[in-house]
Amino acid sequence: MSIPAEGSNLANAALDRRLEKIVQHPIGGPTILGLANLTTLVRIFVSPIFLFLYIEHDFFDISDKVLPYFLLFFLLALETSDALDGYLARRFDQVTDLGKLLDPMADSVYRISVYLAFTQPPVSLPLWIVFLFIYRDSVVSTLRTVCALRGVALAARPSGKIKAVLQAVMAIAITSLLIPHSLGLMAIDTLHAVSTTLAIFAVVYALYSGAEYLYANFHYVRKAILRTRRQQRKGLRTQTVV
Repeated sequence: MSIPAEGSNLANAALDRRLEKIVQHPIGGPTILGLANLTTLVRIFVSPIFLFLYIEHDFFDISDKVLPYFLLFFLLALETSDALDGYLARRFDQVTDLGKLLDPMADSVYRISVYLAFTQPPVSLPLWIVFLFIYRDSVVSTLRTVCALRGVALAARPSGKIKAVLQAVMAIAITSLLIPHSLGLMAIDTLHAVSTTLAIFAVVYALYSGAEYLYANFHYVRKAILRTRRQQRKGLRTQTVV
């Protein structure tokens, strides 16, 4: 029994729509399996290794003298992957809405893993510094996500890029200080004081960059909020008519 051509075309169209739903991510953009997004996802899952190595290095039979080199390796690898996913997205035209949301998430997971690790001895950063880092990133990331879901993309600011560089330098500098400390060339009080000073400088600029980001994008945030209100009013009018 042959299938009519019209029925076959309808079946193919339905199949195409199903495949499109599978390939297209719900928030828009190409497939999630793009190379750039995969690199970002790997960074999200690998980042906590820094925290585990720092805290549980005895479990992995890593001595205090060798530990700083392992930590530096992971820091440099994570920083390289951060730059790599952006390059891959632009180079292979894989800039997606999903990637724009995943990249800040990966950065936050990576930074938080490092900050939480440094709250433990021997660095022992004050917990309030870590809270301020998390507070800043949470506010900006939530705002960016809400606006993106409302169809308003908030552009990155130069201050945000400088903030990322300062935090990377801070993390690498503190980790490097573990080398002379492990060799007995730096007292633990000196390590704590220098590390805290570096972290305070980084967190002050992070708060500034967050405030500058909100101020510069206030118009777009307001636009997203107004669009939401218009959509809600439109929905109420539609229900009333029905």
